[in-house]
Amino acid sequence: MLKRKMYTYLQSWKRSHGTQCLLVNGARQVGKSFIIERFGEAEYESLVKLDFVEHPDYKEIFSGSLSAKDLYSRITLFVPGVRIVPGKTLLFLDELQECPEARAAFKYLAQDGRCDVIGSGSLLGIRYRELKDAPSLPVGYERQVTMRPLDFEEFLWALGYDDEALDALRGYYERLEPVPQAVHTAMMRRVREYLAIGGMPAVVSAFAGAGDYGAAHDAQLMLHALYLDDIARYAPPEERVKARACYLSLPRQLAKENTKFQYAVVEKRAGARKFAGSVDWLVGSEMVLRCQAVSAPSYPLAAYEVGERFRLYANDTGLLMAMYDFDLKRAIVENTLAGPMKGGLYENLVATMLAAQGVPLRYWTSTNGSHEIEFLGSRDARVEPIEVKASRGSTASLNALLARNDIAQGFKLVDGNVGRDGKKVTLPHYLSPYLYR
Repeated sequence: MLKRKMYTYLQSWKRSHGTQCLLVNGARQVGKSFIIERFGEAEYESLVKLDFVEHPDYKEIFSGSLSAKDLYSRITLFVPGVRIVPGKTLLFLDELQECPEARAAFKYLAQDGRCDVIGSGSLLGIRYRELKDAPSLPVGYERQVTMRPLDFEEFLWALGYDDEALDALRGYYERLEPVPQAVHTAMMRRVREYLAIGGMPAVVSAFAGAGDYGAAHDAQLMLHALYLDDIARYAPPEERVKARACYLSLPRQLAKENTKFQYAVVEKRAGARKFAGSVDWLVGSEMVLRCQAVSAPSYPLAAYEVGERFRLYANDTGLLMAMYDFDLKRAIVENTLAGPMKGGLYENLVATMLAAQGVPLRYWTSTNGSHEIEFLGSRDARVEPIEVKASRGSTASLNALLARNDIAQGFKLVDGNVGRDGKKVTLPHYLSPYLYR
């Protein structure tokens, strides 16, 4: 069983949820159902699971009165032998996108209180918006959390590293102390492995035991096919072909020197009028991460977002790898890759690491195009520029921003070791997960 941080989150929710049900969002196959089931089995006397894909007839449970009394009565009718122990039962509503009425029932189940309730699903926001007569949302009775693919620390856990080793890594970041060379060399290889493998549980499981890149690649191809099938099944009919084309354009988008998402890369002379809805669907499905442009690197960053300019990154670098041939893995892990594509891949890597920390993705390009910062974070009401280098390289753009009085520090992410020069903090890529934790 892969160790996931979500388990700790679920334990915290159990202790403090009050009258709130939990809704676990996330892309397909990131491990939502698995971890919730394990949590229910270990932390409760009874687990009651209603999977609306495996058992479509369970939707009838929520087709009438939504009073807790009636719902629990119908659950015992549809699920023979079910055992509900008041105060010691987890009710798990899985594939919730298939039964919006079950989400509406959160309010009444929470008020009743005899069971803790967790709902989970994919495409939840998209499917809910598509309903003509969508039931009202349970405002005040629902807490939401997003589960993502394994982050780099979880990947290291899967490879056998323990908490003591991860605490040691965090310590080098907190003290801004150079990492011993042997450890640095090993961690740089691990982060390149993470770039090549990604964090989808099925892929990590295929790789972790014997370090089998072939098995991992096969798992990536399977998940890639599943994602394309999801587009064909769930995207609105008018968006299916276009959303697929936008998704498959990611390798070409990342290979450009200017990684702003360009509709013309998807189709010559095409524009937002044709493809904007498809991009929105991909973002809503969490198949991709949107990185929004800002007109100025100033606080608060949300006030300066430029809606029509953005970048797209794959939600998982391993799924991105499935769009290339197998040899790319060797070039990444052995660090022999060169050219603009390398920079795009490392940007995607850092994008997933920042997203895992809950950091909104934003970037900035100067008006004349002479300066560009891949990501912008903020701390203590001040903007922090984050420049990503696949190897090392100069940092003219970062230096220009650090000359401003309103910016206290910035980060340069490279394959080198930890260092500090005035406001500029240099970090190896593998310490990126600690930037905003």
